[in-house]
Amino acid sequence: MFDRMSWQKYAWAVVGVIGIFALILFAMGHVPICECGYIKLMSGITQSSENSQHIADWYSFSHVIHGFGFYALFWFLGKRTRRNAPDGEEKTWSVGARLLFAVLVEIAWELFENSDFIINRYRAATISFDYYGDSIINAVSDVLFMMLGFHLASKLPIWATITLIIAMELFVGFMIRDNLALNIIMLLYPFQAIRNWQMGT
Repeated sequence: MFDRMSWQKYAWAVVGVIGIFALILFAMGHVPICECGYIKLMSGITQSSENSQHIADWYSFSHVIHGFGFYALFWFLGKRTRRNAPDGEEKTWSVGARLLFAVLVEIAWELFENSDFIINRYRAATISFDYYGDSIINAVSDVLFMMLGFHLASKLPIWATITLIIAMELFVGFMIRDNLALNIIMLLYPFQAIRNWQMGT
């Protein structure tokens, strides 16, 4: 069974998928690193052409939250699938299988996010006026931050995970007037009042 692979095979599968992801981004025309010519550990200025170009930025917290959500999603789907199996097993998919599925979904989103459609949507509907897509190092780092969130969710009690989600959303919202929830809202249905608040007007 696919979900019974060894941890070593899952690790190689994840590395291989991320490598292919980086090659696809390169083929799409994305730069390996920031065009500024250097790499920062953290880029803290959101309304800047360097946003989403370095290893981490304020939106890295959103990708950690993705990991929390994917852990819960694939735990639920895996448990439901196993419960309905003929042998009546109650176990869920292995953690390795769920991690690989999470990486695949995160990469699918990253590719969609870096398409011309979403890039133009971000620039038109959100405060990311200077957004032209992620650099490859930033996009790969986003996947790694998601994996960090997934790992934390596998170790922490549910109450601690929920507390972290709330704390990160409030902290990032306070620091840059944006977060995962606001990002989703503004992508789906931009509210002028939110846009004005984010721009400080």
